[in-house]
Amino acid sequence: MTTLPPTVEQASAPASPVLRRRWRWKQPSVLPGFGLSLGLTLFWLSAIVLIPLGGMVLKSATLGWDAFFHAISSPRVLAALRLSIGGSLIAALINAVFGAIIAWVLVRYRFPGRRIADALVDIPFALPTAVAGISLTTLFAENGWLGAPLAKLGIQVAYTPLGVIVAMIFVGFPFVVRTVQPVLADLDPEVEEAALCLRASRWQTVRRVLLPSLFPALVTGAALAFARAVGEYGSVIFIAGNLPMVSEIAPLMIVIKLEEFSYAEATAIGTVMLGFAFLMLLALNGLQRWSRRHEEAS
Repeated sequence: MTTLPPTVEQASAPASPVLRRRWRWKQPSVLPGFGLSLGLTLFWLSAIVLIPLGGMVLKSATLGWDAFFHAISSPRVLAALRLSIGGSLIAALINAVFGAIIAWVLVRYRFPGRRIADALVDIPFALPTAVAGISLTTLFAENGWLGAPLAKLGIQVAYTPLGVIVAMIFVGFPFVVRTVQPVLADLDPEVEEAALCLRASRWQTVRRVLLPSLFPALVTGAALAFARAVGEYGSVIFIAGNLPMVSEIAPLMIVIKLEEFSYAEATAIGTVMLGFAFLMLLALNGLQRWSRRHEEAS
């Protein structure tokens, strides 16, 4: 009895379900060196991120629960954490609004000096933070170019929490612009023209056409601006005034604890800020997933 060769349909039939369900812990690749590259990646992440952060948490654990809670719950520390975290949230929200507007102008319009304006966005990246702090303090002091007119109106910026927020806005707004700008550049202007042809108002075009596409990038840029502002020290320290219970930031409290040789208390404050940053990252990832699912469903 002779066996006929398999037909084309039989040869191209998928493998059995058992073989198709076989689990692989890495996808096959034509490029070699997975083990070496994975080892270098884990080593670098551990040396740069995990080991320093783990050492900080372990150092703060030497206090014990009672001493740890007492270190982070003193009125002065709570006021500093409130100013750093609350001011960073306010600065991130302001940067999200005006950063999106700046990105819109740079992408959608052509005007003289556009490249210069686009380059000015990156100045907070390249400028030393101490120089930024001195510049903002000189500008917003009571005898400064902007501080003097504001003082006549009864608004004091330098050496107040408002000055802290101004410095946080300065260091954080490039993140929103540079995150939203490439997404907006890839968005076809014909989509907006189609919305206008369908007699949609400008607000409806922004809310139902532009904002759903820009929302993930906008949230990412605002989160990066918040992360930069919450740990900012150099540009804030000069304009803050460092008044206890008024304009003292959490990074300054860590420096004060280190100067007092209270290393465990300093790491306790740092651990609280690390935990809050981790929660913000989780919330950001959840918000991005929700936005992606909502966009796919629509």
